[in-house]
Amino acid sequence: MSSVADKLARKSTRKPPAKQVRLRLVYIDFWSAVKLSFLVAVCLAVINIVATFLVYTVLNSTQIFDQVNSIVKDVAGSGTDLTAIFSMGNVMGFAIVTSLINLVVTTAVGAIVAVLYNLSVKITGGLLVGFTNN
Repeated sequence: MSSVADKLARKSTRKPPAKQVRLRLVYIDFWSAVKLSFLVAVCLAVINIVATFLVYTVLNSTQIFDQVNSIVKDVAGSGTDLTAIFSMGNVMGFAIVTSLINLVVTTAVGAIVAVLYNLSVKITGGLLVGFTNN
């Protein structure tokens, strides 16, 4: 009887094999890709603006701009003033403008990638993706 009990104990401790499914990705919805790329672009824009602010604050508090301004004045003369060019308003305005351009470009690239993938699926058959059930 112990051999039957051992067999049952071995069967109960084994995990059932994981079920595997292999699927092909043959279509990406255009508007879903546009919405997702827009959200990614918004996140990147926020990161860009915050990072620009933090880097500017650190550089301004360590007075790097004043040191660079004095070096430029020694080399180029007294007519140039870099602290006026690199003011907080100018730097943040530039960061906002570049973030907005990046938002438009990233959204357009997401749409173009979705269209190109949908066109290439006709030739390649799609991307093979495997899933398992744990």
